[in-house]
Amino acid sequence: MPVVTGSLGSKEWQIAPDRLAGPTELAGYTDRTSVRSGRPFRLYATSTAGAFTVRAFRIGWYRGAGARLIWTSPSIPGVVQPAPAIAPDHMVSTNWKPSLTVATSGWPPGTYLLLLTAANGKQKYVPITVRSNSSRGAVVIVNAVNTYQAYNAWGGYSLYHGPDNSYATRSHRVSFDRPYDGNGAPLLFRFELPLLQLADRSGVRLAYLTSVDLDADRTALSGARGVASLGHDEYWSLPMRAAVTHARDIGTNLAFLGGNSVYWRVRFAADRLGPDRIMICYKDATLDPVRNRPDTTVRWMSKPYPNPENSLNGMLYVCYSRQGRFVVREPRFFLFAGTHAVNGTSYPLLAGAEVDRAYRIRGTPANLEVVAHSPALCGARPVFTDATYYTVRSGAGVFSTGSMNWVSTLDDLPSPTVTFARTVTLNLLRAMSSGPLARKHPSIGNLGKLHRSGRP
Repeated sequence: MPVVTGSLGSKEWQIAPDRLAGPTELAGYTDRTSVRSGRPFRLYATSTAGAFTVRAFRIGWYRGAGARLIWTSPSIPGVVQPAPAIAPDHMVSTNWKPSLTVATSGWPPGTYLLLLTAANGKQKYVPITVRSNSSRGAVVIVNAVNTYQAYNAWGGYSLYHGPDNSYATRSHRVSFDRPYDGNGAPLLFRFELPLLQLADRSGVRLAYLTSVDLDADRTALSGARGVASLGHDEYWSLPMRAAVTHARDIGTNLAFLGGNSVYWRVRFAADRLGPDRIMICYKDATLDPVRNRPDTTVRWMSKPYPNPENSLNGMLYVCYSRQGRFVVREPRFFLFAGTHAVNGTSYPLLAGAEVDRAYRIRGTPANLEVVAHSPALCGARPVFTDATYYTVRSGAGVFSTGSMNWVSTLDDLPSPTVTFARTVTLNLLRAMSSGPLARKHPSIGNLGKLHRSGRP
């Protein structure tokens, strides 16, 4: 019989480097990206390493352990599943038989790692979200599974490259019917896990969804106090953006805790396992069979129906930068309370990787407040990256860090940078949970002043 566990926390969820299984030695995926507690999902797994067990760990604080063991499976026979199929457009998918049906009875909502452990000791992760029944009164954490899948090169192809690492051989569609590459959850670890653990510690009422849930369920955000987009949330569909924009416009606060958010437009298609199992993104209108519709899969800023992301998150993507300093411009900004920052205080390494910047262009909110203005380098080219805040008529506030490094920094060793980022993030989560931010903290537009000052 499977075992449901009620332990406070366990560090056994972590895979030691020498125990990580190879791409087909042990790997798996689920038949949905999220499931409601008590509803079943199916796990599809392949193993050349013999029988294996599955342990389900919920990511959280748990007195610093980082996760809690919720469930353990019986031993499952190891089966070598068929090789993946590769479509003419390089979409990789599998047609595997299910290995196990998991009931999730008693599983609390949250982001989970299924830890597969083979008889030879090798291990691999499979992520799944147990979604909340309601977002009402909660700050919603959104796992960016679209972006997980876009970068996933299991089977040889992603939306970025083929086996030769060439952009020209990239796939135009990606299937959720395959494992993730690397440890089985690489983007979750880098761009989400530190925030999930800190948020769990905050005392804020949280709810959990995936980007696919936002696409499929127009009511998913009903009554939410806030929505948190995490470290790398690049791929958005029309229904996703409509849902988040509507939530903002009726009073739900938004936080973009990364860089390069809402950059590529995607759409979904069904397959044998159900709806929203194939994500389509040609990245070129001339290649997309749907060439002249609002859901043509190009950049959100591109024709035929441009709608740049600055109207939602306040900024536009700049580049993948060198590691830079986050430089405070508005030390009295309410989210900086308790940091002891003054004008010009800088925090090394916090503004880096993919970064955004505010521009005085169409779509940028007129009351956009630039709270940090930081020098960065795009190769050898000097640029600036920003952190911003604006409020809307509904009272909702929208905060954007402008840096992909923000979430990953939360998990670093203690330093002034880490302390600053954690303090601001906790201030943000707690403020969002109290209701529309503009009630106490209306934004004070300063983008024009920044440009008139002669600063780049």
